[in-house]
Amino acid sequence: MNIKVLIVDDEEPVRRLLSKELSRKGFFTETASDGSEALKKLKKDAFDVVLLDIVMPGIDGIEFMKTIRNDPAAPSIIVLTGRATVETAVEAMKNGAFDYLTKPYKLEELNIIISRAYENRRLKVENLLLQEELTRRERPDEFISMSPQTKTILALIKKISPTDSTVLIQGESGTGKELVANYIWRNSKRSNKPFIALNCSTLAENLIESELFGHEKGAFTSAYKVKHGLVEAAHEGTLFLDEIGEMPISLQSKLLRFLDSGEFRRVGGNKNLKADVRIIAATNRNLEEEIQRGNFREDLYYRLNVISIIVPPLRERKEDIKPLADYFLKKYNNKFMKNIKGFDKGVLKIFEQYRWPGNVRELENIIERAVILCDTELISEEDIAIPVRLQDNHQQEALKLEDIEKEHILKVLKQTGGNQTRASKLLGIDRKTLYLKMKKYGIQN
Repeated sequence: MNIKVLIVDDEEPVRRLLSKELSRKGFFTETASDGSEALKKLKKDAFDVVLLDIVMPGIDGIEFMKTIRNDPAAPSIIVLTGRATVETAVEAMKNGAFDYLTKPYKLEELNIIISRAYENRRLKVENLLLQEELTRRERPDEFISMSPQTKTILALIKKISPTDSTVLIQGESGTGKELVANYIWRNSKRSNKPFIALNCSTLAENLIESELFGHEKGAFTSAYKVKHGLVEAAHEGTLFLDEIGEMPISLQSKLLRFLDSGEFRRVGGNKNLKADVRIIAATNRNLEEEIQRGNFREDLYYRLNVISIIVPPLRERKEDIKPLADYFLKKYNNKFMKNIKGFDKGVLKIFEQYRWPGNVRELENIIERAVILCDTELISEEDIAIPVRLQDNHQQEALKLEDIEKEHILKVLKQTGGNQTRASKLLGIDRKTLYLKMKKYGIQN
């Protein structure tokens, strides 16, 4: 634990003694002779704790605290003074001091208080980041692995999870790439630290850098305070970059630098900050083709692709369909307080013959809807929203994937009254993908 301490005191012997003694105890120290110099050092570097004298020429201790108190990245303040009064103690605590010590003080006591102040700041920043910056996704309970393909993936996950190697997960939308990333994290040595997910396709190009690396106060018009980026939130944990192929080319070089060195700068900042983060990336794009088109950096691709996991589509691992359906049935039975026992044989046959363009996400959405609609002990064909056609002999006829997909989209749009946002959710695809598919099939809405 390398705690960075800034010692602010107008007496040079005090600064020298404290710096020497704290360095011997393993702290990293710097000194400043007054509040003005201390503020300059805070702009250039990040400190965990400030040891602050109250009475100083120029910017004194109280004014210094008032200046930085609204900065969420501010270090913890321990006030040290030889001229203490009740009024100054109260004033210091009102302005955010963590603790207050009167000279002379015992160095062992100071060591303990510095460690407590560091831990208090760490917890405060961590809570702030998790509350204000993150939308934590529901942690999946199970990894269904009945098919040979998913069993192979699970075995690979168990091998690579204890390492810190970067992982690139590839597969179609809805195949469960985030579940794979989550499982890697849960089986890693970082499992007691955050798992932070960022979908690179959901943010505008001018916002994604700020989301990833944070920004300084005043970096742009609406930047009223320091914003911590997700790399800071994920410190000592795992950062999952979903749809990495959507990351702007202008930001890819900064991500590459972070991967190589662990260093980054907030938008509008000139301080080099560090974070210890394991990166897991995922994409439904062919990144080698994106490299040829000039949309993705080749050096970043090789840096991300240290370990590659390819998640096959659901239609290629049919052994997983029944156990996944049972899992989702149990999940939504609990959610909607129902007691549906299972599926009609006809439903399972349809599940096996359907090609699942939306993959596991589509299966989950269909079963959620079926549980809501079902009024009997078994889910029947009438409860599921899958396009099927029966021949005269009542045997199911296989359709071309495009025909099935078009028919299914039309049916879901009809169910939602043409609401494309709700339809895309039921289909298990994003709004943009639905729009492109409607355009492809000439579907008017």
